[in-house]
Amino acid sequence: MDAGAGRQRPCQCHLGLFALPLVMPEIVRHFGVSLPVAGIMANAPAFGILFALVAWGALADRHGERLILGIGVGLAAVLFAAVAFVDRAWAVVVLLALAGAAGSAAMVGGGRIVLRWFQPPERGVAMGLRQVSFTLGMAVGAFTLPPVARAYGLPGVLLVCAGTSLLAAVLAAIFLAEPPHELAGRGTAPAGSPYRQPALWRVHATSALHVVPQIVVSTYGVSCLVELYGWDGVAAGQLFGVAAIGGAALRVAVGRWSDRTGLRMRPLLLITLANVGVLALLAGGTLTRTWLGPAMLALAALMTVAGNGLAYLAAGELAGPAWAGRVLGTHNTIQNSVSLVATPLAGVLMESVGFWAGFAAGLACTLLSVPVVPVRGERPKGL
Repeated sequence: MDAGAGRQRPCQCHLGLFALPLVMPEIVRHFGVSLPVAGIMANAPAFGILFALVAWGALADRHGERLILGIGVGLAAVLFAAVAFVDRAWAVVVLLALAGAAGSAAMVGGGRIVLRWFQPPERGVAMGLRQVSFTLGMAVGAFTLPPVARAYGLPGVLLVCAGTSLLAAVLAAIFLAEPPHELAGRGTAPAGSPYRQPALWRVHATSALHVVPQIVVSTYGVSCLVELYGWDGVAAGQLFGVAAIGGAALRVAVGRWSDRTGLRMRPLLLITLANVGVLALLAGGTLTRTWLGPAMLALAALMTVAGNGLAYLAAGELAGPAWAGRVLGTHNTIQNSVSLVATPLAGVLMESVGFWAGFAAGLACTLLSVPVVPVRGERPKGL
């Protein structure tokens, strides 16, 4: 591993983009809305992410990561701060969507950094470490945002998100460097579009199906513990914080496993099969309101995101260096499209039938993804 590469850390502003579901009870109280509407508001950044990722990817392919990270994440900080002073629900959704569009530069830029700085036998761990920035950010959010919401309300939460985004933008602009020319230039772009490969479409489809259990657990997990089990909101957030810390270690371990085998999809398939068992126990536990519910909810928060880095990395490797930004942007766009549809539908299902039904829907999507994972014909990379 290149010694200089260790200094390159993808800038993230995921606290504002994805951590707002951790304060869903406060959103419901602050605006007086139903659970599905609160779910849409908490995930409003995904609307902007949906429309901006491919454009950021194209800009990254042309201008590199440093510029787009500094500008995009910095603009997101300004928008999160503006949301703190808005009272109308529709205006909050619009501004959060714009913040998501700006901050999504980090999602594309960070992935390209891994592909450009590291060789195939190192990328699994590197992508795992990149994903740790998301996981640990969520852990920080789980431990800090619910207490901030209790003390200062939703405006306090949004100002914290603005501050972390601003810090990330400054660090990216100052410290992020371009990779060595000889490393960045290795490899050749595929002849024509990489989308002539069926495996790339299957990687996209696999991730799209995996989004459903992820969004159900991450968006409605805290609300499930508060409403179904009578947990305190801060304690529920702390449970997800502990799960996020465990998930950070798991992502690195999964990346190391992938590097040692030289395979991306076979480990992903095994993780998917494990998730089938976890989600089945979660649905059963919440249906019967037993201790299995909180236990499996914590495990599901960890396991349902364990394979994200593998699918993301596989998409980038199949794309090749000339297409990486656009393909990674497309990959995340597909995921966010599914997220936008799944969030309100899951909220309606949970409100009308029960929390167990939403988790069962996540289980069904996970089962559907098993035959989609493109394991056949996969060759070890870099070994």
